[in-house]
Amino acid sequence: MRDPWERYNRRIHRFNNVLDKHVLRPLAIGYIRAVPAPVRSGVSRFFRNLGEPATAINLALQGDASLALESLGRFAVNTTLGIGGVLDPATRMRLPGRDGEDVGQTLAVWGWRDSRYLAMPFLGPRTVRDSVAIVGDQRLAPIGYLDDSGTANALQLLEIIDGRTQLMPIDRMRQEAYDDYTFVRDAWMQRRNHRIDKGDRGD
Repeated sequence: MRDPWERYNRRIHRFNNVLDKHVLRPLAIGYIRAVPAPVRSGVSRFFRNLGEPATAINLALQGDASLALESLGRFAVNTTLGIGGVLDPATRMRLPGRDGEDVGQTLAVWGWRDSRYLAMPFLGPRTVRDSVAIVGDQRLAPIGYLDDSGTANALQLLEIIDGRTQLMPIDRMRQEAYDDYTFVRDAWMQRRNHRIDKGDRGD
């Protein structure tokens, strides 16, 4: 892992922490208190299902046609029988779910493995490679193609809040860490590299 811009990254990290403390985490806590757990699980499944076409495209670009077809099969089953992905009948039909694949992972599989760490305002931990890949990820995001901007914005906000609720279990570990910046950076990079290695189909 390379972090030559650590001084800059730490400033952005502090900014993101302030945003999280005063906006995102309170929204996530309110969401957890207001929405029953089964409904929240359905929302999470809905957004995972929305990501299946992008996952299928990236798997195909990574040279794994069989997993790409499997991802498209999950999307078709869960969108129809699963009521837009709120339910997950595909897993019961032996179409197992996988972590989503994105353009950054595809670029890594294509050879751009070594990339500098970069903390981005609002978006959090990234690498230069993954920051460049955001353009491709946005093009593959279904929400961006909605004609109703109000609905699109509401769904994007809900997706952000849903994502923040899934990070709640690590809040205690961050509080106990000697250096929160190093903890977040190293944990994110370790998870990211693991997902990329899976992209090489070692899993």
